[in-house]
Amino acid sequence: MPQSPVPVFETADGISSETAVVVILRTAQTGFGPRAAALDADVSGILSRACSDPATLAESGTCIDLIAPQGVSARRVIVLALGKAEAVTALSLARAGGLLAAHLEGKCECAATLVLDPIDGIDLPAAEILARVALGMRLRRYRFDMRNRRQGAGADRTLRVQLVGASSADLTPALARINAIADGVEYARTLVNLPPNHLHPDNFHDHLEPLREAGIDVEILDPSRLKELGMNAILAVGSGSVRPPRVAVLRYRGKGAPSQPMAFVGKGVCFDSGGLCIKRGEQMFDMKADMGGAAAVVGLLIALARQGSPVHAVGVLGIAENMPSGTALKPRDIVTTASGQTVEVFDTDAEGRLILADCLYYAASRFNPSVIVDLATLTYSVMRGLGSIFAGLFSTDDAIASQMIAAGETVGERFWQLPLDKAYDEGLQSPFADIRHHAKDMEDGDAPYAAAFLRHFTEDRPWVHLDIAGKEMADADRPLGREGATAFGVQMLEEWVQTRLN
Repeated sequence: MPQSPVPVFETADGISSETAVVVILRTAQTGFGPRAAALDADVSGILSRACSDPATLAESGTCIDLIAPQGVSARRVIVLALGKAEAVTALSLARAGGLLAAHLEGKCECAATLVLDPIDGIDLPAAEILARVALGMRLRRYRFDMRNRRQGAGADRTLRVQLVGASSADLTPALARINAIADGVEYARTLVNLPPNHLHPDNFHDHLEPLREAGIDVEILDPSRLKELGMNAILAVGSGSVRPPRVAVLRYRGKGAPSQPMAFVGKGVCFDSGGLCIKRGEQMFDMKADMGGAAAVVGLLIALARQGSPVHAVGVLGIAENMPSGTALKPRDIVTTASGQTVEVFDTDAEGRLILADCLYYAASRFNPSVIVDLATLTYSVMRGLGSIFAGLFSTDDAIASQMIAAGETVGERFWQLPLDKAYDEGLQSPFADIRHHAKDMEDGDAPYAAAFLRHFTEDRPWVHLDIAGKEMADADRPLGREGATAFGVQMLEEWVQTRLN
């Protein structure tokens, strides 16, 4: 599997003579602290002159890059602007770190030192400031690349970054958390970036090895077991593919965690052609990413396990391909789900909710969770309704919904709560089955009907449905990631889980 070099972050008491680049963190209003002032004296006041205009530091992420004069061990000295002190947040720091990483590409691939002197007006501990900048650097440096190269040709060198300005006792746990988050995000991105001939239901279990290495139990329910469990909805979705569906069950319980778990359910359609209701060609191009929900659950559990979080979490991934063939699911089929409810099928391209129906019921009935959260690239209508800024959130618990929205604002994964009302059930009535699997009028805004459908399979547990359609891929580089998979949802859910612990 393609791997990108992971930056190594280390705590340090001062600037090493071996560092190639020294980066000074500074807000627009503050002057240099003692460490930066000493460096400024070494370079004959060049830093002070470069920063004399406050406007140059007003935009967070601006890099003032200077070639160091003779007599200074570092080759470059960079002032990284953090913007106005009162506007500094965990998210703005991460974005500044991402912009710094982008700036350093091709300039420094060996050793750097981030220097934080005391800064007034920032309501964050020094260790958190450095750690969030480091997180941004890691996320921006991730890359997915399957091009063949001669060994060593064009390969990236590992960037070693020393962090100066916080005690090791404070910085070590902060780095442990951000490295765990980055591990989860990066692996979720890799799963989504993998081509559909490299990741599919027959080999998905092989790609779960990092979970096992992190101490997470992995159980695979094969087609015969799915049939025994009555999971006919996911079997129907996968019936058109030569690669039958599976369900992956992931279990992590940290030290001191409660007996009742939280459950996370992910839609894992490795490729979605639309089935017999086949998509247009241009719609299919990114359908390898229709397993973005399952990838986010994998990334979340890696992030929790690698930092030793004291939580009890289970993941249920519905893994399938939605393909057209003589054995494929057909419009007007009636399927008996694992819950015993019968579902009348209309559009075979609305396969995700069928998979989730079985997986939600399985999670609710087997594990008795305190809350169920599902993630799915589910509907085009949520993209049309919310545009590129927000993902959709539906919930039976407004308190949990508010917590998740706040967590998303903290990390830059934004959600908007949409209505979950029983009035939508009227559009799901079928004369032949217990329920239709989508609304009669597809132009009537499908996302809330999809959520209303899924609620019937949650066994009345507290439940949140995250429709992340359109957020799974980026078509251009961004401060916290390159073009390609985003792992949207991993950071929000990790932040939400940690908030619940405090």
